[in-house]
Amino acid sequence: MTAQARKKEQPGTLGERQIARLVENILEDGKAESISCMDVRQLTSITDYMVMATGNSRIHTRALADAIVEKMKERGVATSGIEGLPAAEWVLVDLGPVVVHIMLAQARALYDLEELWNLQPVSKA
Repeated sequence: MTAQARKKEQPGTLGERQIARLVENILEDGKAESISCMDVRQLTSITDYMVMATGNSRIHTRALADAIVEKMKERGVATSGIEGLPAAEWVLVDLGPVVVHIMLAQARALYDLEELWNLQPVSKA
């Protein structure tokens, strides 16, 4: 399914950049580290933004993912899927136009998604 098709299914009134900013704020409130947001619209049709953050423990990554799901639900934004919760070394939360990666430092350094996608964070302005 393309990002355009997913956007049409996305409930709520928030735009994709607003969802990404809200995710960043939730992660900041949850004390996530090294939060970055990448605009991937020119690179893939599966999503518009990727938000990445580092958790300091498995419990922390799980709690961050839970907070995102809960707060997005409150704002009328459906979660399309969650992967990686049992191990919680790398948790992916799919919000349609925004995909969130919450990783332990070791996993983030190993997979280095920013370098893999050759991405630069977008300004939070």
